[in-house]
Amino acid sequence: MNELGARDWIESRFGKDRTELLARFADRIVTETAQQNLIAASTIEHIWERHLLDSAQLIPLAETAPHGDWIDIGSGAGFPGIVAAILTDRRVVLVEPRTRRATLLAEVATELGLTNVVVHQAKIEKLAADRPAAIISARAVAKLSMLFAIGHRHSDSNTIWVLPKGRSAADEVAEAGVDWAGTFHVEHSVTDPTSSIVVARGVRRA
Repeated sequence: MNELGARDWIESRFGKDRTELLARFADRIVTETAQQNLIAASTIEHIWERHLLDSAQLIPLAETAPHGDWIDIGSGAGFPGIVAAILTDRRVVLVEPRTRRATLLAEVATELGLTNVVVHQAKIEKLAADRPAAIISARAVAKLSMLFAIGHRHSDSNTIWVLPKGRSAADEVAEAGVDWAGTFHVEHSVTDPTSSIVVARGVRRA
C-alpha cells in the first residue's frame, strides 16, 4: 500500500476531519525527528503507511472493547496512542518513561486539542492501577510475555490487548502460553503481509 492508499484507508473509516488532524500530527513528528530520534529516517517518506495506518488498523480490532480507557504502554512518538486519541473518542492514557518523549506527547496533545489524552511520565510497572483498561496497546516495546507481566495489573477479563508483533507473533504467543492463559488471535497487518498483530482477551496467569 502506498501513502495515498494509506491515507484513503484511514479517511474512509474515520472521516476527513480526523484524518486532517492526523496529518498535523504527522507533520509535527517529522519536524521533531530532526531534534530527537522519534522514527527511523527511512520511514519518514512512508509515515502514513508505516506509522499512521500501522497504528490506526488496531482500532477496528478492538471495536468490541467495553467502555473505558485505552492504555498505551511505552508510547514513544505517539504510535499508536496519539493516533487512537485522534481517531476515537476514548480517553487515552499514554505511559512513557522518557522525559523528552513524555514532554513531546503532552505538547502534541495540547497543540491538537486532544482533551482525551493523559500523559504519565513513568514505567507501566510504577503506574497505579486505579481501574482496568478497556484496551491496552504497546508497539515495539517488549515480548508478549513481558507485556503481560508488566501490564496485567491494568486489565481484567474484558480488556482487549492489541499488540503489533511483526513476524514473531506466533512464536511469542506460544512462548507466552507457558505462563499466561486467555484468548489469543493473530491478525495479519494491512501494512505488511509478513507482519501480524496479536489480539488477546481474558489474559491471566496460567
